[in-house]
Amino acid sequence: MPGAAGPLPRTQRPEQRARAVPQERRRRVAPLAAAPPAPAGDEPLLRGIFEIDKRSCDVVLNARRLRWSPILPESPTDDSSMVLQAQEEIIEMKDVFSVKLKRRRFAGQTKGGTLLGITVFKCLNKEENKLTDCAIHLNNLSEDHCQSWFRHLKEILSGFQNRPKSLKVFVNPSSHKKEATHVYYEQVAPLFKLADIKTDVTVTEYEGHALSVLKECELQAFDGVVCVGGDGSVSEVAHGLLLRAQIDAGKDTDYVSNPVRAPVPLGVIPAGTTNILAHTLYGIKHVVTAALHIIMGHIQAVDVCTFSTPSKLLRFGFSAMFGFGARTLALAEKHRWMPSSQRKDFAFIKTLADLRPEECELSFLPLQIPQEDSHENGRKKKEKIKKGSKDQWQKIQGHFLNVSIMAIPCLCSMAPRGLAPNTRLNNGSMALIVVQNTSRTEFIKHLKRYTSVKNQFNFPFVETYTVQEVKVQPRLKSGQDAKENTDLNAASAEGNYPWNIDGDLMKEASEVHVRVHPQLIDLYGVNTDDLESSQATCNCI
Repeated sequence: MPGAAGPLPRTQRPEQRARAVPQERRRRVAPLAAAPPAPAGDEPLLRGIFEIDKRSCDVVLNARRLRWSPILPESPTDDSSMVLQAQEEIIEMKDVFSVKLKRRRFAGQTKGGTLLGITVFKCLNKEENKLTDCAIHLNNLSEDHCQSWFRHLKEILSGFQNRPKSLKVFVNPSSHKKEATHVYYEQVAPLFKLADIKTDVTVTEYEGHALSVLKECELQAFDGVVCVGGDGSVSEVAHGLLLRAQIDAGKDTDYVSNPVRAPVPLGVIPAGTTNILAHTLYGIKHVVTAALHIIMGHIQAVDVCTFSTPSKLLRFGFSAMFGFGARTLALAEKHRWMPSSQRKDFAFIKTLADLRPEECELSFLPLQIPQEDSHENGRKKKEKIKKGSKDQWQKIQGHFLNVSIMAIPCLCSMAPRGLAPNTRLNNGSMALIVVQNTSRTEFIKHLKRYTSVKNQFNFPFVETYTVQEVKVQPRLKSGQDAKENTDLNAASAEGNYPWNIDGDLMKEASEVHVRVHPQLIDLYGVNTDDLESSQATCNCI
C-alpha cells in the first residue's frame, strides 16, 4: 500500500517502481517532483518515504529544511496525458525545537513500545506576536530508518548554538495572584522538557533570596537564567546576575563606574501584574510565547542603568520613577494585605487624590543623536535635545509631579506604545520624562494618553530629553509642608524619598545618580521595533 509506514522493499522503491509500469501507462503515473539544483548548503542529507496526514510522502532533509510532497497514485479514471503535480510543504529547521521517536505504549509503560515513526515539534507564529508549538508526525514502522533520521535531525538541532541546554530557574510564588508556580510547572516546564533542556529550579522564599543564590551558585554550569514572576522579581535577578559579574571580574561593587556584562542571558516568564519587561521583549504577555523565545535562543542585547549615590551602588535596573509613580508603589506596599489588583487600584486613586509635587533639582547630560532620529512616521516628536559640548551638564529645578528615567520603551497593557516610546532596547540612551506641577485634571489627561496612540508628551507641562546620565537631588521638606499629608509624605518628611525601580520600592535620602550602560545584559526575546504594537487597552484610568 503506498501509504504504509516502514521501508519499502527493494523492488518497491520509487525509482524502481516507475520502471515496473508498462511504457504505455507510465505517462499517467504522478512522478516524484524533480528537485532543482541545490544551492550550497542545501544538498540533501536524507531522502525517504513517510506517511504524513495519512498520505505517503516523499520526504527530503537537508541542513536548512525538511520538505515533503505526497506521492500521487495512478488515477484509473483519468484519461488525460497531463502529469499530476504534488504540492510541496516545507519546514525551516530553524523553526524546529525538538524531535522525538513516536511509540505506542500501554498505560503505565514508560519505556519501549511499538515504534510508529518520528514527531517533529515546530515553533509557529500563530497571530501577531504570539508563538505556539505544533507537531508534525512522520510515520514509519522501520526502526533502522527512523533511528537514522532521528540522529540526523538531532545533529542539525544541536548546531543552533544560542539555544540553551541547561537553565537556572527562579520562581517567585508570591507574584501577582500567586500563580507563578502553577504557570511554571503546568506551562513552561513541559516545553523545557520537550526541548531536552535541563533545569535547576529555586522557588524563592523571601525578598533577596534569588540575589543570595546568584552570588553563590556555579553559573558556568548554565547557559542562561530564567525568572518566573513580575517586574520586581526579574529586576532582582538581573541585578544579581550583573552584581555576580562584577564580583567575578574583581570589580569594586560599592561603586561601579565601568561594569562588565552579565555572564549568561536572562529569560522572563511573565507572572506578575504589569509585566513590563515581558511586553517589551515579546510584544505580548503570553507564557508559551516567552518560553518558546527562550527555547529557540532568541537573544537581544539590552541597555541597563546603574543607580548610585555619591558613595555606593544602589542597584542595576532598566527604568525608574520618582514622584507620583514612586509614591503610588510606596502606598501599595503599605497595603500588601489587599489582593494585588485591588491594592494597585487603591494606591493609584489615593495618590491621585492627594497629588502633590516634589521639589528637586535635575542635572542631566544630553546625548547627541542624529536629527532624523527625532522623527517618527513623518511626525516630529516633542523631544528637547540640548546642543553643545558632550560634557556639558544641564540643570532644571522646580516642583515636579513625576520624573521617569527609562533605558527601555517599557511596553505594557496600560501603555501599548510604551511608557518611553522614544527610546529603544539597546541604543545607548535613556529617556528623561519630566512632568512639571499642574492641575489634577491636566495630569489625568496626560496619564490617559498612555492608553492611546496619541502623543502623551504633547502638553506644555511635560518635557522629554534623550540623555546618558541623570542626577536627581530632592529638596528636604520642612515645617508645615512636612507635617501635611503624613500618610503619603512620611518617607519624604523623614528624608527618605521613594523610588520605583522596575516595580521595586527603594528609599533614598541623598542624590541618586543614574547612568546608562549600553548592551550590558542579554535577554531572551526580540527587538519590539520589529513587532506590531500590542492592541491591548486599559480600563483602569
